Amino acid sequence: MPKPTQKKVAVIGAGIAGLSCAIQLQKMGFGVELFEKSRGPSGRMSTRQGKDWVADHGAQYFTARDPILIAEMSAWIATGIVSLWNPKIGIYEGGQWTESTSHEKRFIANPGMNALGKYLAKDLHLHFNQTIDQISPIRNGWQLSSKESGLINTLFDFLIIAIPAPQAAQLTKSLSKEIQSIFNSVQMDGCWTVMANLDQKSSLAFDAAFINGEIISWICRNQSKPHRNSNSNGKDNETWTIHASPSWSQDNIELEATEASAKLIECAKKLGLDCTHAEISTHRWRYASGSAKPSPECILILTQNLGFCGDWLNGGRVEGAWLSGYKLASQIEQTQNQTPT
Repeated sequence: MPKPTQKKVAVIGAGIAGLSCAIQLQKMGFGVELFEKSRGPSGRMSTRQGKDWVADHGAQYFTARDPILIAEMSAWIATGIVSLWNPKIGIYEGGQWTESTSHEKRFIANPGMNALGKYLAKDLHLHFNQTIDQISPIRNGWQLSSKESGLINTLFDFLIIAIPAPQAAQLTKSLSKEIQSIFNSVQMDGCWTVMANLDQKSSLAFDAAFINGEIISWICRNQSKPHRNSNSNGKDNETWTIHASPSWSQDNIELEATEASAKLIECAKKLGLDCTHAEISTHRWRYASGSAKPSPECILILTQNLGFCGDWLNGGRVEGAWLSGYKLASQIEQTQNQTPT
């Protein structure tokens, strides 16, 4: 819990950006509390568990190009929470398959993509199942209210909003036009996702594939990733994640789940992935991709002690999300160091 003399920070959203920002601020001596509407951390780095299967159904992997993240990842790799993934990747376009020649290093979290968020959250003060639906500037600070609990008594010195742009726009609609203008250049698309637990091995020659020109944009065999060699029933059946393209998903975001999954399953069969007799689970990511142009990395409005971070502010990737939170915390630290004592 925050000490009475600490400056208190509320972070809304426990995805990778919110977690990254919270960790850095806590290291700097701030008293940090996170509020997350879901029952666990990680945001779109998510893993779904069925009766006899497990599948990553959000972010499939992440890259590390920035030296700051590369240095941080050495600790994650040392603990085993993160591993390098070396899949055989195909590319499907114009009815033809080719093998990718990309040498991009791809990393995954173990034993599921949500494990990284859980690892980052282990020393933080989190409030789960709390949907913050109102924020109020009061007495040089911020007071929050949640749909589940009503008014939250703590008055926070700083407020960090680490949720997708459309949700952040809705939450801040009563604030200044300056804040609303932040969201004008952001278009976030949804993503329909199907998880298919096959009762036998597929005949596809690839572990994963980028699909061009179809309503599907990505497919992946979950068991190709480290520490995912078999399903929980010990059988050799395969679980595949199928992501629809951003444009098709957005155009069809209001479809019924059964209708969306039927269309994706039909397309998958055309690609050679027959899910006819598979156990199917479907998920709609309402805000899955898209970023501000240009990307400011993060935003700090010092006059209101208000900050924004997230992948939508920094390129739309997991790496961008982590760096957005990290750099926002660094900016806050710099402002505190400049404050006269």
